[in-house]
Amino acid sequence: MFKEKFTFSFICILATFLSFSQVQKKTLQTNFSEEKISIDGKFDEPIWKTTPIATDFVMLAPDNGKPEQKERKTEVKVVYNNDAIYIAATLYDNEPSKIRKELTTRDNFVSADHFGVFINGYNDGQQEFRFFVSAAGVQQDVLYTDGQGEDSSWDAIWNSHVEIKDFGWVVEMKIPYAAIRFSSEKKQTWGLNFYREIFRDRFQYTWNLIDNKISSESNQAGILEGIENIKTPTRLFLIPYISQYLNANDYTKAKGEFKGGLDIKYGINDAFTLDAILVPDFGQAAFDRVILNLGPFEQQFNENRPFFTEGTDLFNKGNIFYSRRIGGRPSLKRSDLNTKLDTNEEVIEYPGKVNLLNALKVSGRTKGGLGIGILNAVTEKTYAEISNSTNGNTRRELIEPLANFNVLVLDQRFRKNSSIGFINTNVTRDKEYKDANVSALVWDLNTKKNTYNLNGGFKYSYINEYADNKDRKGFNTDLYFGDTSGKYRYGFGGQYVSDNYDPNDLGINFQNHYHAYYGNASYRILNPSKKFNSFNTNINYYTEFDNRTGRIQEHSINLNYNSVSKKNNYFGFGFNGRPTEVYDFYTPRSTDQRKYVTTPQRFGGNIFISTNYAKKFAIDFRPSMSFFNEKGRNYYGILFSPRYRFSDKLAFVYEFNFERQNNDKGFIESDGIKTVFANRNIISYSNSISGKYSLNNVMNINLVVRKYWSYVTNHDYYLLQNNGSLLSNPTYIGNNDENFATWNLDLSYTWWFAPGSQISILYRNNSFLSDYGTDFSHSITKNTDNLLNHEKLDHILSISIRYFIDYNSTKNWFSKK
Repeated sequence: MFKEKFTFSFICILATFLSFSQVQKKTLQTNFSEEKISIDGKFDEPIWKTTPIATDFVMLAPDNGKPEQKERKTEVKVVYNNDAIYIAATLYDNEPSKIRKELTTRDNFVSADHFGVFINGYNDGQQEFRFFVSAAGVQQDVLYTDGQGEDSSWDAIWNSHVEIKDFGWVVEMKIPYAAIRFSSEKKQTWGLNFYREIFRDRFQYTWNLIDNKISSESNQAGILEGIENIKTPTRLFLIPYISQYLNANDYTKAKGEFKGGLDIKYGINDAFTLDAILVPDFGQAAFDRVILNLGPFEQQFNENRPFFTEGTDLFNKGNIFYSRRIGGRPSLKRSDLNTKLDTNEEVIEYPGKVNLLNALKVSGRTKGGLGIGILNAVTEKTYAEISNSTNGNTRRELIEPLANFNVLVLDQRFRKNSSIGFINTNVTRDKEYKDANVSALVWDLNTKKNTYNLNGGFKYSYINEYADNKDRKGFNTDLYFGDTSGKYRYGFGGQYVSDNYDPNDLGINFQNHYHAYYGNASYRILNPSKKFNSFNTNINYYTEFDNRTGRIQEHSINLNYNSVSKKNNYFGFGFNGRPTEVYDFYTPRSTDQRKYVTTPQRFGGNIFISTNYAKKFAIDFRPSMSFFNEKGRNYYGILFSPRYRFSDKLAFVYEFNFERQNNDKGFIESDGIKTVFANRNIISYSNSISGKYSLNNVMNINLVVRKYWSYVTNHDYYLLQNNGSLLSNPTYIGNNDENFATWNLDLSYTWWFAPGSQISILYRNNSFLSDYGTDFSHSITKNTDNLLNHEKLDHILSISIRYFIDYNSTKNWFSKK
């Protein structure tokens, strides 16, 4: 009887989550255009006169749901032909001289007024292609996925034109079908919304209301009807490139390097696209912001390579894919390589990364809502060079074999607001090295009115260690339930990670062998009050336990407050604490995985102030501090970042970060029996400047400079005891003070001389210092001088030209000839 009742209750709950979502939607009718439409902002083709108008916009923020002002009304029309859809927007403004039109790089509006169109070709309420144009004519495009937010790394090829008028401004846009995805139905029904922001007031409007009581945005789009029987052209685009590099430093002679390659984009059909890169070149990707890493886990870097950032929303499902593994560090670490050397041998060259030979990805979604993603990449064999000091001979040692990386994703959307997905990652190497396979089943379920959410997943890893003839298997599972609507919201969940769970060959995971419980509660205002445009506060709780001993690994409580004043200044503060001592099983880095160090209670807080970016001058300011239940042990830091906009063309941002940890207990070394810790002070400085000068909306000069410096001084040494305590070790001989600094400067010029085609010139110099022992200066001036006059300060000058070729345009041009 109990089983029947339980089964019936479970079915009822599941049915609630799978119910169809009903949201009030506006509908817009579009017309087919027989004539050519020029993207000039004039709207003088006859088709525009007979096309229905989308108007009556409502405020998204700060006063959600408030109708637009008549003197600032917005009117939008949409027409289409067999090549593209066209948007004509008239944006009235009773103070046209105050329209913000700052020139910036593509995908970065900063402080400009802008207009956008959101398109969902499947009308499934879960993903939108969003296209924006600023009042300065700068384009931005993002891929919005419900639950994941906006991905601004996605880029499409489309046209736009802006004109400032005495009544406001106008935008005309042409969005080719190649830039969006939709089904093959003869009669199309698309999800559609329009967006407008008046930046001087930070007023945001949409055509169809996006109710902020509901967390889902894309599920609240309107409807576009009238697109029928379109005959889309072949979607085949070729982007060849050539690059020339000149590398020099004070240690080696200048060396030139020429590269050439090809990117291919092919539309398999209107829903699926193949992207491929042959002989890739990522030499102009942004530099990594490296820091001194004293912890037991690697530093995680952002992905800056366009192929691995554009349109990868499907591949991010389940969070088991970390693209930096492809073309990352070699599998055989330098420390392990040293064990293979004879007494008279030394490593004279050890490549820091593996070259990528080629990569491709196929992604899209069927009419029934099934998303399919396939990614494959191949990296080349990589060798270290070893020299024999006795006979002068050199030899090569393989440190990374030819490797094949694969990702497969199947993501089924249904009921406009829910999805279930399967993800698999696989790495295959030569049998002297390991192979890895990770699979995940994830789900994201929402109720009829998007008021409650149930999400979670089960992940399974399998590692085949050929060298040791061992297999390792592990799993990671989690479940979360949350109230996602209204002023008051809450959520709670749990996670279990087994001892041998390891997705790190193509993913990134820092901890295993633990289980955790967490929860949160929050309050927010949905419309402005007398003092605030927005206000929210939340409390979060997290506790984590080691699976093998049951000891508590982490225990934290956080209280946060955030607000926006009537003048659009941001203010927030937070309190955080660890009310009990915890047991750290990772910092000891011991082969005995049950070894731990005890970490005391901690309490701290921070304040954050950010003044209105609509002003010429603005400041970000955030001091923070923490105190431990241990004499003299504390942390404090400060972020200070002023920014100034000299004109619509020229702006600079400076950022200063300072952090100091006093009497931190840190790992020094372990021989497998004894583990040495030190009482240490860690001081870190980071100074960065970013600036831009925009000649127009397609030409930009950008500057990014960063100097990072951190040093460690040890003043007491300890031996780790079996009970997690530290016993003074005054006889320890060794000095592990450390001085680490990096310098990066990028000065670039970019010109989008045609849609999708770009010339870029980059001058880059960089350097780093890493010293051990007490023989280094604590002077900022001396440290900077050593860094910039270092014999290995590298200078790189590169010129890259990428040209976008549309197969159809090329075919038509040749046919006319």
